[in-house]
Amino acid sequence: MGQRSRFVLKVGGGEVDSPGFLKRLAALIAGMSVKPVIVHGGGKDITRLLEGLGVKSSFHQGLRITGEEAIEVVEMVLSALVNKRIVGALEAAGVRALGLSGRDLGLVRAVKLESEVDLGHVGEAVMVNSGAIRTLAANNWVPVISPVSQDKDGLVLNINADHVARAVAMGLKVKELVFLSNVPCIYDDVYELSTLKAHQAENLIESGVIDGGMIPKVRSGIAALEGGVKRVVITDIDGLGRRLEGKAAGTVIEK
Repeated sequence: MGQRSRFVLKVGGGEVDSPGFLKRLAALIAGMSVKPVIVHGGGKDITRLLEGLGVKSSFHQGLRITGEEAIEVVEMVLSALVNKRIVGALEAAGVRALGLSGRDLGLVRAVKLESEVDLGHVGEAVMVNSGAIRTLAANNWVPVISPVSQDKDGLVLNINADHVARAVAMGLKVKELVFLSNVPCIYDDVYELSTLKAHQAENLIESGVIDGGMIPKVRSGIAALEGGVKRVVITDIDGLGRRLEGKAAGTVIEK
């Protein structure tokens, strides 16, 4: 991974509740000469709090169905609890970080996502305030972005963090988009895939080999490549460390 060029790093929601993971991530970022722009999820924390309130979590093609009650919980968890947890870990490692949501500075403008299933307060990004993000990054601050955004009328929308990472990467015209997951790479049944072509990805999705939360990652990666991003990588924290050392790791999605 070329440290001279800024990249977008999407941190999965399954990892951000682990202090050990965040400490390792912050240490890696502290050692980078050029810092990334971070977009994060927080699915495990959202599900845990919703369950505590007696609200059942439902998903459609990897996207959380977000009703009126759920959207308030989603915003509290993502834009406050998880966002500040990541910022705190970075600051403790000596990295200047600023936590924001898609609503702040109009970083991400969204519209309600239309689907064959009513997803509720679920949106898709239609515009990214790239200028504001570049201004923050120019000061060597690390923007840490929660995917909660709003439409032009102020309606709060939950956007899948993979989709926001894709939109930010395309808006900033970065060379590399990295999806940090809890698995080292994508597997074709039992085999590790070091590279994945777009047409192969759809076949694996249709056959069920790629499923759940990996679907929006892969599809977002393909869309990012079509939007000008040069390279998309799916890996875990160990793979990120190896890539920073110039070694091969993870699955690289290619056009």
